[in-house]
Amino acid sequence: MSTPNMVLNVNGIEVIYNHVILVLKGVSLQVPERGIVALLGGNGAGKTTTLRAISNLLKGERGEVTKGSIELRGERIENLSPADLVQRGVVQVMEGRHCFAHLTIEENLLTGSYTRRDKGEIAANLEKVYNYFPRLKTRRTSQAAYTSGGEQQMCAIGRALMANPSLVLLDEPSMGLAPQIVEEVFTIVKDLNHKEHVTFLLAEQNTSMALRYADFGYIMESGRIVMDGAAADLANNEDVKEFYLGMGGGERKSFKDVKSYKRRKRWLA
Repeated sequence: MSTPNMVLNVNGIEVIYNHVILVLKGVSLQVPERGIVALLGGNGAGKTTTLRAISNLLKGERGEVTKGSIELRGERIENLSPADLVQRGVVQVMEGRHCFAHLTIEENLLTGSYTRRDKGEIAANLEKVYNYFPRLKTRRTSQAAYTSGGEQQMCAIGRALMANPSLVLLDEPSMGLAPQIVEEVFTIVKDLNHKEHVTFLLAEQNTSMALRYADFGYIMESGRIVMDGAAADLANNEDVKEFYLGMGGGERKSFKDVKSYKRRKRWLA
C-alpha cells in the first residue's frame, strides 16, 4: 500500500547482477511529492544501483530486480522501459554527466526533449533552463567537449529538465567539481524544487552538502539502508558526524562497529 503524497515507494528490493552477485539487500525508501531526498553513503554502497533500479537501467549491466516492488504514485513500474518512465516524468541524470561531446550545449539540451512534440513548450522550457543556468546560455553554441565540468553538470541537469520531469534521479552531482560550483549546483536544485516543484532523489557522497539542501536522508552501507531521518537530524547525529562528516576523533569506519546500533527488522536479511 502506497503512502499518501509519496511520489516514489521502493519496497524491499533486491538487485542481482549476472544472476549471482547480490548488490541490494532489501532496500526500502520513500520520496514525497515536492521533496528533496538524499541517498548517502560511500563508494560501492549501492546508491547508483538503487537509482538504476528505479529508472530501469539495470539491464544494460546484466542487473535485475529480483524481489520487492517499486511504485510511482501507486503504480508498479519495475517492468516499464526507461522511455516509458521518461513519459511518466521520471528522468535520471547519470553519474559523470555523459554530455554528447561533439554537440553544442544547446543541442545537448534539446536531446532531452526527444519524447515531446509541443514545440512551443519546448522553446519555453529551453529559455527556462537558461534562466536557471545562465552560464549555459553564454556557452550555448560551444561544443560540450570544450566546456568545464561544472558547465557539463549544469547541461546534464538542464537536459533532464527539458523532458519536463516531475521526479529527477540525480547521481553524484558534486563529483569532480570545485566546492564553489557544487554550491551553485545545489542552490539551483533547491530553486527548482521550490519554484518548479520538481521532486529530487539524489545519490551523493558529499554528505555535508547533501544534508544542507535535502529534506530527508537515507544512509546506505553494503547494499542496505542502515539509517534514515530528517536531514537536520542526520546532520546532528553523532555517528553520522563521525563516519560521514569527518567530525569525530575515532577510527571506526562503519555503523557495524557501533555496539549500541540496532538495525530495524526491515533491514535484516
